[in-house]
Amino acid sequence: MIAFVTGKVAGLAPDGAVVEVGGVGLSVQCTPGTLAGLRVGAGARLATALVVREDSLTLYGFADEDERVVFEILQTAGGVGPRLAQAMLAVHPPDELRRAVASEDLAALTRVPGIGRKGAQRIVLELRDRLGAPVGNAAAAAAAPAPAAGEWRDQVASGLSGLGWGQREVDDALSAVAPEAEEALAAGEQPNVGVLLKSALKSLSRR
Repeated sequence: MIAFVTGKVAGLAPDGAVVEVGGVGLSVQCTPGTLAGLRVGAGARLATALVVREDSLTLYGFADEDERVVFEILQTAGGVGPRLAQAMLAVHPPDELRRAVASEDLAALTRVPGIGRKGAQRIVLELRDRLGAPVGNAAAAAAAPAPAAGEWRDQVASGLSGLGWGQREVDDALSAVAPEAEEALAAGEQPNVGVLLKSALKSLSRR
């Protein structure tokens, strides 16, 4: 198992990054929140999980070890594969997932594209004793490094598209969260992609 990768970020894409390690470029699938903290040419250290299939090897990257651990635990629930587990972490930081499962907050779980009410009930039933109690990382996740001004729109759009939303829904969600991003810019702060993505998903769930 590849536990982590450390190296220079050689490239960024809507759903992942290329990290140069020892002269080799490793393609790592990441959530928008993790990607928001990476910069091309800068150094990075990502906790990783390697998913092996008959026809592919996919490396998933995470901002910290807690995200990686939760990613692994989520896949022990029936019907949850690596892509759905990553989608869950794109919508909710690890501690929010723990709280949602512990409190049987089905509404929070069904905000993840691909999870219906029955699927949320199954996740609560199977993971309640496995995820454990919140460990206090939600605030840190919310405070992840933010993108430069103007980049937030592309990154949020890419995140929503990667989660399966169509262009019309993406455009509507961007319009809904634009005031939040503009408020941050007006205060001299950079918009946080992870926070904006959550707000965008909440606006879509109310449609």
